[in-house]
Amino acid sequence: MARSDPLRRAGPLTVVGLALLLGALSAGYTWIMVRHLRNEARDTSRLLGRVFAGLNDPGPEAVTGTLLDLAARVRALGIPIVVTDTNGHVTAMDNVPPRFSGDTARMHTWIASLDLVNRPIVQPGVGTIHYGELPQTEELILLAALQAIAFICLVALAARAYRAQVAAARDRLWVAMARESAHQLGTPLMGLTGWIDYLQENPDTRGKDLVEHLEADVDRLERVARRFEHIGRPAKMEAVALGALAERVVTYFRPRLPTLASPVTLTLAAPDTGPTASADPVLVEWALEALIKNSIDALSGRGGRIDVRLETAGPVARVRVRDDGPGVPAQVRAHLFEPGVTSKPGGWGIGLALARRIVEQQHRGRIFYHPMPAGSEFVLEFPLAAPGSIASTLPA
Repeated sequence: MARSDPLRRAGPLTVVGLALLLGALSAGYTWIMVRHLRNEARDTSRLLGRVFAGLNDPGPEAVTGTLLDLAARVRALGIPIVVTDTNGHVTAMDNVPPRFSGDTARMHTWIASLDLVNRPIVQPGVGTIHYGELPQTEELILLAALQAIAFICLVALAARAYRAQVAAARDRLWVAMARESAHQLGTPLMGLTGWIDYLQENPDTRGKDLVEHLEADVDRLERVARRFEHIGRPAKMEAVALGALAERVVTYFRPRLPTLASPVTLTLAAPDTGPTASADPVLVEWALEALIKNSIDALSGRGGRIDVRLETAGPVARVRVRDDGPGVPAQVRAHLFEPGVTSKPGGWGIGLALARRIVEQQHRGRIFYHPMPAGSEFVLEFPLAAPGSIASTLPA
């Protein structure tokens, strides 16, 4: 981490520097191109002017003077030109680098390199004309190469930043999953600890209710321990009576809600044990608990009401969880179901992300948020089970 931190801090500055360099190179490339085109237009106009002037001059030396002037203009442009006869001997040349002029073998090698750039011109009675490029071409090629290097560096930095972002999101997700598992295990453990303390203070206590609460906490510990085995595997689809499943969840939460300061009321409206959905009961229970806990957290310190309602809407079974809390801030709604997004102080933003993964990725259902005039409403939709399926009422 000590080595990566300086690199991470220097990353944005490097990206800005490369972006400025790429912009400067682009501006320089454009400026050179504009200058080159202007000079080319000016020189071509001058050459044509000299040609027309020579053709219109009746003097005997006019044509010769025009040709000499054209040769001077070509020399001024800096275009390398070599003229060879039918036997390949050099008969004329201009703008040739001095290192080639005295070496026949190197001269022919250089002429061959010119022919690779521009196809030679065969002129009857004169010979073959070999010519190269303007000197500005090398500048443009150099700038284009520098632009390509800067662009590749930007792409490499962007890819590295993306990988770092993915790795950081994965790390946050693992931490959040650990916190979520600890939180889920903590609720029944605290309940068991409380009952143990009560029994230690009241050793003669007997009662069926106490046994039922202990059994509920132990049963929840077992189910929570098995939940994380399901999240990374394909959902085990079966006919699930969502009404009975919701009743189990609500029954577990009710005795654990605050009743004195800032009391919270939890209600359930369901058509008997239905509707019956095609789903994995363990995962569906987890998603429903995440929504109810989200509402409980929203009502923390202020109290209120949570309503769970089940209904059938065409081909889907729908579960609505509504509370009269403060609602979700507008700036958070667009990313509400993403890992790490939360409006709660100290929250890790994993519950709603897990619920979306369970509903949408593992059940091909839908989860969405409805802002209310006072409070929030989350909706889960699951595909209905095929008619005649035997419904399982409780998760294994």
